[in-house]
Formats: sequence, C-alpha cells, structure tokens
Amino acid sequence: MDGTELGEFLRARRAALDPRRAGLPDDGRPRRVPGLRREELAQLAHVSTDYVVRLEQGRTRRVSRTILDALADALRLAADERAYLFTLADVAPRTQARPPAADQVAGPLRRLLDGMPDIPALVLNGRQDVLAWNRAAVALLIDFGALPPAERNLIRLTFLDPEYRSRYADWPRAARACVEVLRMEAGRDPADPVLAALVGELVLKDAEFRSWWSSHQVRGPRELTKTYVHPVAGAVTLDVQQFSVETHPGQRLVAYTAEPGSDSEAALRFLLQWAAEPAGR
Repeated sequence: MDGTELGEFLRARRAALDPRRAGLPDDGRPRRVPGLRREELAQLAHVSTDYVVRLEQGRTRRVSRTILDALADALRLAADERAYLFTLADVAPRTQARPPAADQVAGPLRRLLDGMPDIPALVLNGRQDVLAWNRAAVALLIDFGALPPAERNLIRLTFLDPEYRSRYADWPRAARACVEVLRMEAGRDPADPVLAALVGELVLKDAEFRSWWSSHQVRGPRELTKTYVHPVAGAVTLDVQQFSVETHPGQRLVAYTAEPGSDSEAALRFLLQWAAEPAGR
C-alpha cells in the first residue's frame, strides 16, 4: 500500500478535530473548513507544515515512531485510531494474501458451537465473514446456510439484506460500527482482494456506507450490548462477547448472552424453544 490511505486518514482526523479540543486559541481568522488547519497540526506535532502536506498527499511513506506518536497525540486519537495509524504507516511489505486455511474452522471449534444450544454463537474472520454458526444463531439472526457463501458476511447483510437489517433496534448505530470494524481490518490487511471487493460493492450500493467509509473512523474488538427486534420473540438485548481463536489467528468466536433473570433471557429462551419445534408452530 502506498501513502494514500495514510494521507486520507490524517486529513479525515484533522478535519474532525475541534481546534478548541486541541487546545488552540481562537485567532479570529475565518475557517474555510472545519477542524485543524495543516499548519496547526504541524505546530502541535512539532513538524513542518510541508511535512504534513507531503504526508497527506501520499508523498512521504516512511514515518518514524516518534512522529507517529506526535501526530496521534496532536489529533487526540483514541486507542483504536492510534493502532490504525501505526498499521497504515508500517513499512514492512504487505503483499501476501490471506492464507486460505485462515477461513477453515477446526472440528473441535464446530463441536463447541454445537455444544452451546442456548447461546447464539458464530465464528467470524477479520472481514466479518460468517465461517460457522449454531442453531441458536440461526434462530436469532438469519439462516446462514440458506445464503450463498459469498453473502455470509455480517457487514454485507447489515447493509444489503432487508431481513437482517430489520433485526436491529438501532440500525444506524450498528451499521456505523460495522464500517469502523471493516475500516480497521482494511488497515491490517490491505492486500486482501475479497475485502476490497466487499468494500467496492458496498460503496456502490449504499450511500450511507459510502459516507461513513470516507470518514475513516475505526474501532477494534470490544464488549458490546446489542438489541435485536425479532418477529417472534420481540426485543432481545444481548451482551456480545468476542474471543480470539489462538490456534487460528484472525478468527473470533462471538457469543450472544442475555442478563440472567431479564426479560431478554426469557425472550431468548422462548425463541430457541419455538425454533426447535417447527411442527408445533
């Protein structure tokens, strides 16, 4: 990857930062665009304005750790954003495609999924492809087995599948988080052709994805709480736990659990019983 992504990310974060939050006084000059001026970022990071210009235009690719730290501090980057900045500036070659074996789910992990009948669970890779699932996940979300393999991707489903999209109680919040996760993965693996094709499809087909993608917001894995609206069980609020699969780097086990004794626990239990007894519906 050349410096284009790095430059775009710096421009986006500079434009998004309120000068007052950066500790800059109001100099009375009108601002043509929101956010920091290039010379202000240069001042805060203790580099020349020309250097900032060259970074943003992709004409400077090799950046020292010291300067990256200074830029991250000046831009008030969060931990995920800082990690993404360092990933984009990595000078190591990144031309190797994702190994095919990375998307193969081991037998013991599949058996673990099947052994969790009361907990919806998935195995995902970094770009959010659904590699494996259990019956509880099908009951809660969608029948992944009925989809072509190329469409078993949570981010694609969130934007392009009306049934899956309708499951979210707060779709804009969930969808924007999806974009941030995908942007983070794109920084880690810019040579992934499948990820590039996914981004290209979503940019063409969804205006909101296109707008959010251009904002260069990023986020890594974290504890989440999501509320789904199921046509049978109604509103179900679940904690989303993510676990790295150490034997298969890049894979994550994702489990959805309800608070004990809550209405959501009762709704989830009812949903799983309903899904297990099709003859009695």
